[in-house]
Amino acid sequence: MSTAEGGAGPTRSRAATEETSGARRDRERPPAPEPLPHPVVDNHCHLDIADGDWLDTADAVAAAAAVGVPRIVQIGCDLPGARWAVAAAAEHDALVAGVALHPNEAPRLAEAGRLEEALAEIEQLAQAHDKVRAVGETGLDAFRTGEDGRAAQEESFRRHIDLAKRLDKTLVIHDRDAHDDVLRIVDSEGAPERWVMHCFSGDEAFARRCLDRGAFLSFAGTVTFKNAQPLRDALAVTPLDRVLVETDAPYLTPTPWRGRPNASYLVPHTVRAMAEVLRVDLEELCRAIDTSTERAFGGPW
Repeated sequence: MSTAEGGAGPTRSRAATEETSGARRDRERPPAPEPLPHPVVDNHCHLDIADGDWLDTADAVAAAAAVGVPRIVQIGCDLPGARWAVAAAAEHDALVAGVALHPNEAPRLAEAGRLEEALAEIEQLAQAHDKVRAVGETGLDAFRTGEDGRAAQEESFRRHIDLAKRLDKTLVIHDRDAHDDVLRIVDSEGAPERWVMHCFSGDEAFARRCLDRGAFLSFAGTVTFKNAQPLRDALAVTPLDRVLVETDAPYLTPTPWRGRPNASYLVPHTVRAMAEVLRVDLEELCRAIDTSTERAFGGPW
């Protein structure tokens, strides 16, 4: 990952590893979908991470607003990204920020002897501006981090939970192949008042366990994938007042554009698929998502 710490456009880049394995894919920008009948929020986006020749921040915000996605939660998941998120939220009315160390970042920092220093800076950044609404994404990832990094991941996760509670910020959780351990730590530490399961990836049973603990469940473009029936089953049991939508852009592009870089203006594809799963009117779902996102992230902006 190459990094740069200033400016309003996407100055950092990395390969979209979730989408580019195997054969080279078509990287042409998808066309804009039909606008939504009521605005929704993309509650998890990485505007600073550019996948090739893509949208700068102002253009990404404008393109999203044009299809009914006028607000975005910009997530920073390492120190350069967290600094960028705070600066971008301060500059753009459409954005609020989340700051944290990604669970795969924590073991690397621990190995370098820099985890404590990094956590201290995250705490400073979380208090740097009133538009920093979230501590996240933090959590656990058993897919990319092996056993030797698990202790650092858990320690970082616990510290982020504590920070979210102390500062009354929303906790945004990354959970990859770690469902039981995520809830074990949430139960051990005690959940903050507001917490979001980012890019929810569990089945119906796991959804119920998270909902019973008060979580908001955020669904990404994965809910549109053909092989994602367990995820659609989870969405089907999620009350409208706990449902959120996200892109995780530039990753996890919804059908029919899976494989191309994602952006907030493609949220309508995901929302329309969600309305079909939930068997609710599209405008009703949009209104519910908008209201739930404000509740999840501490009010309007």
